Amino acid sequence: MKWNKLGQIFNFNETPFKDKFVSHAQSPQALVFDDFVRIYFTTRIKDTEKTFISVPQFVDFTKDFSRTINFSKSDIITQGNLGCFDEHGIFPFSPLRIGNKIYAYTTGWTRRISVDVDAGIGLAVSDNNGEFFIRPGDGPILTSSLREPFLVCDGFVRYFDGLFHMWYIYGTSWKEDPESHVPERTYIIGHAVSQNGIEWIKDNRSIIKQNDETECQALPTVIKSGSRYYMYFCSRNSFNFRSNPQNMYDLGFAYSDDLEHWIRDDSNKGIHKSTTKGDWDSDMMCYPNLFQVDNKIYMLYNGNDFGKHGFGLAVLEDETV
Repeated sequence: MKWNKLGQIFNFNETPFKDKFVSHAQSPQALVFDDFVRIYFTTRIKDTEKTFISVPQFVDFTKDFSRTINFSKSDIITQGNLGCFDEHGIFPFSPLRIGNKIYAYTTGWTRRISVDVDAGIGLAVSDNNGEFFIRPGDGPILTSSLREPFLVCDGFVRYFDGLFHMWYIYGTSWKEDPESHVPERTYIIGHAVSQNGIEWIKDNRSIIKQNDETECQALPTVIKSGSRYYMYFCSRNSFNFRSNPQNMYDLGFAYSDDLEHWIRDDSNKGIHKSTTKGDWDSDMMCYPNLFQVDNKIYMLYNGNDFGKHGFGLAVLEDETV
């Protein structure tokens, strides 16, 4: 795999969103139309003096990504109801066109007391080309279970070989950080299948090998090229990942020929953090999203500070497709 970075294409502080929202354009995820590309992302509003709510929005680009042509001007989904799994926001927001509707697989977050958060994967549906989404119900479609006890989130869905496939993450442990003494989470990538995109059967297993027991794996994204399936995701250490660049998010890579067995091959991912100190993606690369426009495969991703400053784009070089 060899990627050509096209740079940061969306800077939060240079858009109208800065006038309404506090910060961030996290987890950019593409939905391709005939003559433009819509990119959904999550930003933030103040909830209290010290807390925020995650809010999905979108921006539309020309198909060559040279300029923006439209952006969401109001909420695209209502806030989660009191006590529900998405009461405190949605992040990420992953779209999929199904017939004449657009399904969004949402990660809903709620605050906890003993630990920071818990999460589940929800569904919202749009029948107006993704301008606004409505939940068919207040509960999640995929959530914790006996083998996946918490933090079921980051659902990414595609339709292959007569089935809907969801790649997602689930938590395996909360452990006290040896330095801060604050509980930190560890999570890994799982997989489920569905006949209708709503009712899911989990594999109940980890599908991507961890580099070590403290590695967190997040936001899997999958695309098929030829007869092979390719996955990018991001990974970090469970501890000291906010201030130590060595422990921050970076991209990981795996491939499969059967959607069952995945071979991790980070050394051949073909894209890396900037080596120029101070660049927008010099400390961190995270939250990738693979998609195809015409005959080109692209990857959206966030850089430093978990997408605080916006997102960038890379294109897979033609000879490697």
